[in-house]
Amino acid sequence: MKVIGLTGNIGCGKSTVAGMLRDLEVAVIDADAVARQVRLNDGVARGQIEDRFGTTDAGKLAEIVFNDPASLADLEAILHPPVRDKVRSRLAELMDAGAQAACVEAIKLFESPLLDACDEIWVVRCDEADALARLAARGMDEAAARARLANQTSQEEKVVAADRVIDGSASLEETRRQVEAAYRALMAVR
Repeated sequence: MKVIGLTGNIGCGKSTVAGMLRDLEVAVIDADAVARQVRLNDGVARGQIEDRFGTTDAGKLAEIVFNDPASLADLEAILHPPVRDKVRSRLAELMDAGAQAACVEAIKLFESPLLDACDEIWVVRCDEADALARLAARGMDEAAARARLANQTSQEEKVVAADRVIDGSASLEETRRQVEAAYRALMAVR
C-alpha cells in the first residue's frame, strides 16, 4: 500500500486535495478529525485537557493555544500520542484490507513521527492572500488567522522538504490535474 502524507498550512487547500484523492479511491485519514474524536471521546485525553485548560470546547481552546505557544505545546502533548496511535491503527486496517493507497492528512506532519509511515510527502501551498480569504470565508477574523499561520512551519520549509508540491492557489481544474498526475506517478513506482 502506498501512503501519501498530505500537509500544508491552514487555508491552503489540503481538504480540497484530500477530496480529490478520495475521488481517486484513496482512503484519507484526516488527523484533525481524529484529534476531534480524541478530544471529545477519549476519557484520558479529555480529562487532561479539562484539567489543563478548563474546557474541551474547540473555539475556547483555539483562543487559548493560538495565542500562547506553551499552551499549544501542552495541548499537542496531550492529543498527538493517541492521535498517532489511531492513525497508525487505521493504516494497518487499510493495509490488511488490501487498499492500494492511503493518505494521512495532517497539518503538522513534518513535526510528527507519522512522517515515517509515508511513502511520499505532498505539500499544498498557496498565496497568503488566498489562505486569509479562505479563513475569512470560514468566519475567522484576520488576527486569528494570522495567529494560526504564525504557529505553523513556514510554507517555504514545507515545500523544500516535499516530494511533490500542489498549487492550492491554482484553479480547481488545475489543482485536480496536479493531484491526478502526482497520484499516477506515485502508483507507477513499485
